[in-house]
Amino acid sequence: MWRRLVHLDLKGAAPRVQYLEQVLPLLRALGATGLLLEYEDTFPYTGPLELLQAPHAYSPEELRALLSRARAQGLDVVPLVQSFGHMEFVLKHREFAHLREVKALPNALNPHKEESLALVKAMIDQVMALHEDLQWFHIGCDEVYYLGEGEESKQWLQQQNNTPEKLCLSHIKAVATCLAWSYPMVTPIVWDDMLRGMSEETLAVQLIEKYRRCGFSKVWFASAFKGATGVNQSLTLIGHHLRNQLEWLQVASRSPADVLEGIALTGWQRYDHFSVLCELLPVGIPSLAVCLQALKNGGYSEKIKENVENLLGMPNLEIDTFMSPSLGTFPGSNILTLVTQISFHLKSSVDELLERNRSPAKASLAVTNRWCCCFITAPTNIHFQVCHRLVQPLPQEKEDNSSYCNAPLPARCTQPLLQVECCGARPASSHGASFPQVCYRGMDGGECPPQPTEAAAGAG
Repeated sequence: MWRRLVHLDLKGAAPRVQYLEQVLPLLRALGATGLLLEYEDTFPYTGPLELLQAPHAYSPEELRALLSRARAQGLDVVPLVQSFGHMEFVLKHREFAHLREVKALPNALNPHKEESLALVKAMIDQVMALHEDLQWFHIGCDEVYYLGEGEESKQWLQQQNNTPEKLCLSHIKAVATCLAWSYPMVTPIVWDDMLRGMSEETLAVQLIEKYRRCGFSKVWFASAFKGATGVNQSLTLIGHHLRNQLEWLQVASRSPADVLEGIALTGWQRYDHFSVLCELLPVGIPSLAVCLQALKNGGYSEKIKENVENLLGMPNLEIDTFMSPSLGTFPGSNILTLVTQISFHLKSSVDELLERNRSPAKASLAVTNRWCCCFITAPTNIHFQVCHRLVQPLPQEKEDNSSYCNAPLPARCTQPLLQVECCGARPASSHGASFPQVCYRGMDGGECPPQPTEAAAGAG
């Protein structure tokens, strides 16, 4: 049976634990078998890492309660800690700015400094301490923009036979080896978008063959149920993401049954730490429900649609438009109602106001627009319970981040996740250290599964 992980991206609009506890039974009923938890600055780091916490970070007690509830629902938990790219929440701080790959850009970690690996290990250790009986741990490593453009990297690349690909692989291997040695029963997972463009020789010799020699044999896919169609997308078009799952089912049908471990349904909250919000989690739940049921049942039909409607309390679920005539009874359904009202009933008046007040008003409203649902009276109390963490301000911009924040935003990179899982014992020396599980990804939020030849190569 496929494992079906629901990705909870907590780096933007992180819900309260009480809300997530309400959602977990629904996820289980819909067919989820686990959670992929991307904490970023919502994890309660301590000691020298305490400054990484956002003001709304979860407490240790809150996370223990959430993890306990997940176990009670029979859901596996896979933590995700970024260890190479998407390190803005760490490198924006002055205390860690010296570990940037490029001095002016806080997105990527400098792979040449020993302190970089020590920092990653400290983060992993603290996250591991709050989790019990883990089978997998995701170390991220996606979208490492500007890798090789730092001064130390430029000097390293001038040496014979050194390449950006080798530089990338060396850091991934170092992090994976560190995790494997400290926690031998835990298998690391890594996104593959930084690896996919490598030459056949580099990939085959240094990754696939090494996976085989070390006993790696399993593959994960990754799709998307929200957060992949626009940097400031507010509503989720269900049909778009449903077609994504159906395409992945076709890829799976062409893959060896004993290779596929499962699929992670990603649901991004921000494209990166400094970006505006994508769809809020409650807005994406109908899409998640349809996607989970399609994956669980191997397709989508009118009967499956009726089952989703019953579970969500939405008697007239629309998958090809943004508007559904029914409100729903699932946790947070009133948030979906409010966002829909804002998007369709207030948009024209806001556009008119912006047109009348071109300069100052446009600048002001562009910044505050994402706060709209905080200013609207909610029909039920649940809005106020959830809204505190559903809508969070963007982080304060540091002076030395200005060049990064003004840079063009890359496209969301969330293509399928390929994991190769280690089934054998861990190596006895660092020279034979195993690589993590790898995740097939691309440029459209998991919307473009690999072609048959690519799928076959990844499954090797």
